[in-house]
Amino acid sequence: DSSDDIEDVSLFDADDDVSRRSKKSKIRHPVASFFHLFFRVSAIVVYLLCELLTSSFIACMVTIILLLSCDFWAVKNVTGRLMVGLRWWNQVDDDGRSHWVFEARKVSAQGSKTSSEAESRIFWLGLITCPMIWVIFAFSALFSFKVKWLAVVVMGVVLQGANLYGYIRCKVGSRKNLTSMATNYLGKQFLRQ
Repeated sequence: DSSDDIEDVSLFDADDDVSRRSKKSKIRHPVASFFHLFFRVSAIVVYLLCELLTSSFIACMVTIILLLSCDFWAVKNVTGRLMVGLRWWNQVDDDGRSHWVFEARKVSAQGSKTSSEAESRIFWLGLITCPMIWVIFAFSALFSFKVKWLAVVVMGVVLQGANLYGYIRCKVGSRKNLTSMATNYLGKQFLRQ
């Protein structure tokens, strides 16, 4: 009869600590998070400091384009999948037709997400901020008549903009219209205020 009165109680509130830790946003993939920002920020820093460090335009251009290419590959193939569970690619059929595929990781049966909030914030902050910086660089190169740097800056806009577009399509869904989604979001924000 005494066994009926016994109930499972966690020692020293261990279950509470686990639930508190799971609510916290911790970074599960620190190497992926580092490289997600490393190549992006390095390309921007090299662009800003290039004329101070060396007088060789070719060396600067090659370094920046290599960093941008490494960033494009790492974000498209590794960090997007690990940090937020999204990926996109181009598939060519036997007929030679090109199809873009946008995927999002499905939520598990328990309803738990495999990516943390901190990783998601790092991913989207880097993914959105850096192309905006390259657009600013493009306007400054255009208006200051630095035509030779315009090609490098356009590469930055194109490579990082392609990743941004691909991941927005993955997040929103490939079938939905992005303009209607943006209009709905702005309408909701306006109504809240």
